[in-house]
Amino acid sequence: MENLTDAAVLNPAGLTPAAARAMFRDGLVTPTAGWSAGYAQANLIIVPKAQAFDVLLFAQRNPKSCPILGVLDAGETAGPLLAGGDIRTDLPRYTVYENGVKVAEPTDITGYWREDLVTFIVGCSFTFEAALQEGGIRIAHIDQGTNVPMYRTSVRCEPAGSMAGPLVVSMRPVPASQVADAVRITSRYPAVHGAPVHVGNPAEIGITDLGRPDFGEPVQIADGYVPVFWACGVTPQAAVMESKPALAIGHAPGHMLITDARDSSYLVP
Repeated sequence: MENLTDAAVLNPAGLTPAAARAMFRDGLVTPTAGWSAGYAQANLIIVPKAQAFDVLLFAQRNPKSCPILGVLDAGETAGPLLAGGDIRTDLPRYTVYENGVKVAEPTDITGYWREDLVTFIVGCSFTFEAALQEGGIRIAHIDQGTNVPMYRTSVRCEPAGSMAGPLVVSMRPVPASQVADAVRITSRYPAVHGAPVHVGNPAEIGITDLGRPDFGEPVQIADGYVPVFWACGVTPQAAVMESKPALAIGHAPGHMLITDARDSSYLVP
C-alpha cells in the first residue's frame, strides 16, 4: 500500500465510504478488501453509449457474474451510490482497454473521459466477506495482505450482441467443514454474486494452476482447506478483451468502488 494515513493503517474498516473515496482521489493505491465495513463495494465497466445496450444485455443474460447495482447515464460522473463523488477519480486504480488490449492502469481516468461514456456499477463479492468473517470463516487474502485471486474459466458466458467471453471467478479457500456455511451465507447476497459457482477441483472449470491467477495474487491454501469459487465482476472485462470494443474502462481487479449502499441492503431473508 502507498501513502496510507495513520487512520487507515489502524482501521481501514472504520472509514466511511466518502472518506475512503477521498483518500483514493488523493492518490492512495490499495486493494479495497476489508475497507469501510458494512458498505457494499462494486466493480465498474464503462463503455461508449453505442456499446451500452450490449453490456446491459450481457449482464441481463449473465446475472450471476454481472449483477448490476446501478447505471450512470452518458456523461454522468456521480449518482446515488457515490453521493458527492466522482466515478473518474474515486477508485484506487482503473484499467483502460483499447480494441480489447489493456493500455493503461491509471489512478484517475479524467483524461480518458468522454461525454458519451455510460458507467455500469456491478456487484462485488467483497460485499459478503464481512458476513463470512462473522460466520467464523477467515478470508485468506485479507489475512495474508494480498489481492484476491481471480481466474478465467472454461465456462462460457451467454453472449449478447458484440459481447462474449469466459466466466471469471474469485477464489477463497475454506475449511472443508465450513464449505456448507460459506454457501449458506453467500447465497443470501444474490445481488453481489451469491452462492459459489464451483467447489473443489479447479480443473473441472478449466483452471490449471491456482498459483497463477489471471488477475490478483495467489494465496496460500492450508491443509484441510478447499478452494471455493464465486462468479466475479471482472467477467465483463474478460468479455471486453475478447470482443474488442474501441474503448472500455473498468476497475483494476481488487481495487473497487466503495459505495454508500449498506451491505445489508443486498441481504435477502
